[in-house]
Amino acid sequence: MFAIVRTGGKQYRVAAGDKIVVEKLAGEAGDTISLGDILLAGDGGELQSTDGLTVSAEIVAQAKADKVIVFKKRRRHNYRRKKGHRQQHTILRITAIGDHKAEERAPAPAAAAAPAPAASSSEAAPAAAKKPRAEKADAAPAAAPEAPAATDLQPQAPLKVDGAESQMTDSPVATKKKASTKKSDSDTNA
Repeated sequence: MFAIVRTGGKQYRVAAGDKIVVEKLAGEAGDTISLGDILLAGDGGELQSTDGLTVSAEIVAQAKADKVIVFKKRRRHNYRRKKGHRQQHTILRITAIGDHKAEERAPAPAAAAAPAPAASSSEAAPAAAKKPRAEKADAAPAAAPEAPAATDLQPQAPLKVDGAESQMTDSPVATKKKASTKKSDSDTNA
């Protein structure tokens, strides 16, 4: 069953067990409140009467939203105002809509999560035991082929780009520093 409720000037579609964040409502965490402004109620595709229907909810927490910065500025008048604002919220868990209550969700049993043993425990223990690291290293496939030597990576001859030779090498000797076009202080004073 679902219902559409109005609180804090906003409308929310809720069902039993849902969590919603609404504008601040009075109460502490753990309190139960009743939302009475129900606009629509239904079950599947059928609509039901909202006369006397209430939505009960439990307050999970009272919280604040993210900070919003309000910045005002008037050009050329030296007017700047900066304010921050954090809206207060209430987090609700819908417990029941009318007489329809939320189902309790039980945690999954631990036995279902663990795999079942294939045979008796004495036979399964050696198969499940981990290999020592030394045996794992021996069982690993052969190492990847070695990387080529550093001399193989450098070009042996100058490269030709668009008919012109290019001096591309990785050695620091080949890179030349460009002459500075800026005049030094001694040249300007002389």
